[in-house]
Formats: sequence, structure tokens, C-alpha cells
Amino acid sequence: MTVRAPETRVDEVEDRLVTAVAVGEYLPGTGLPPERELAALLGVARVTVRGAIARLVDRGLLETRRGRGGGTFVRTQWPDSSSEAVGRVLLARWAGIQDSADAIALLHGALATAAAERVTPTEATAIRQCLEAFRAAASGAEKQQADAVLHRTIIEAARNEALRAALAGLEAQISIAAPAHLWGTSDGMAVMEERALHDHEALVDAVCDGRAADAGVIARKHVGIDVELLQQAMLRAGQVPTQDRSVP
Repeated sequence: MTVRAPETRVDEVEDRLVTAVAVGEYLPGTGLPPERELAALLGVARVTVRGAIARLVDRGLLETRRGRGGGTFVRTQWPDSSSEAVGRVLLARWAGIQDSADAIALLHGALATAAAERVTPTEATAIRQCLEAFRAAASGAEKQQADAVLHRTIIEAARNEALRAALAGLEAQISIAAPAHLWGTSDGMAVMEERALHDHEALVDAVCDGRAADAGVIARKHVGIDVELLQQAMLRAGQVPTQDRSVP
């Protein structure tokens, strides 16, 4: 598929939001951050964000709700009209995504290793509770949120602010338009969530049992799921991702 370059900042933000929804950074039924937060995340003016959102409301991908609990919400994830934007965004960012994903895997491994070496009994109990919350969460947005809490709790047990901050910065670079991890599309979500649960069980056992080397290896491999989901999105969009990096 041949893709055109976006012509204006509104075009660019529209593409990024379309892609963020398509890859599951924002799942159907979930809300986008307020305009001010989204503008800061994307590095653009609020008026640019407002213009892109208005277009996506007109296209039927988003809807706005008034009143208490209102905001902008995802209506549908990946209509055929999204594929060109997804291909355009991911192709342009692919080399950077691979480099950042490699570093993210290494940092997750280092943090999991440190957590296994330093975890207290109280922290181990909290980590196991987070695992059970992930297991019990409904498929989709609930599991996405529970996943974030579990990983954050393990990272906190490592007690290394410099590594945590470095990881947060790299994850912001790999993000398309959201602070949340991508969660894929509905057709493969159940399989991905089952795989994630298996990884989480192994990771939690290694951290809580103090098996530092095992925890590091499991964490590095686990975060490769994100790159695989992006590769699948590129293929669906008609692009072939290069393979010049491998997540350890």
C-alpha cells in the first residue's frame, strides 16, 4: 500500500488518534484524556487537538458526551477507513519503535530483577493481589488497567527512581497517542490476554520468590507482546515491518 504524508498538524494528530484507537491504546467505550492533557502528550496546541477530534467525531470513530461524566469516547476501533492512517503512522515510526522497544525490554528486565532482590513480604502480597485482580478483570479495558497496576507495583518494589523514570520516558516515545499500553484488536484480544496472564503468573512467582535472574528474563520476553501487536497492525494496514531489531 502506498501512503501519502499528512499535510497539516491537524492531519498528523488525526492520524495518530486513529492509530492509537486501532492498536488499542484507547479501546471502544473508553474516554480520551481532556484536550489540555492530550495536547501536552502530543506536543501540539489544543486547537489542533480540537480540530482532529471534530473530524473523528464526524467520521464516527469518536463521540462526545455532555454533562457529568462527559467527554470524548471511542465508538469503533478499526473501520476500513483507518488502515491508511495506521500504515502511515507506524511505517514512519517503525525504526524508533524498534529501538525504544529494545531499551524498554532491557529496563523492564532490570527493574524486575531488582524487585526480586528487594521485595518485602508486604510488597509480595500486594503484587499477588494485583495478579488476582488482573485474572478477575473483564476482557478489554478492565484488563488493560489491571495490567498497568500490576507492572507499576512490581516496578515500585524495585525502589529505583532513575530506572523507573527512564522507563516512563521510553514508553512515552513508543506510545502513539496515549499513556496506556496498547491492547490490540478484539479478534485476537482473548488469546493475547491469556498469554499475558501466563507471563504474569511466571513473573509474579519469580519476583515474590526472590528468583532475580528468572524475573529479569521473563520480564524482558513479556514486553515483546507490544511489538508483536504493532507488527500485526502494520500487516493489517498493508505494510511489511522490517525485522532489524529483536526484543531480548
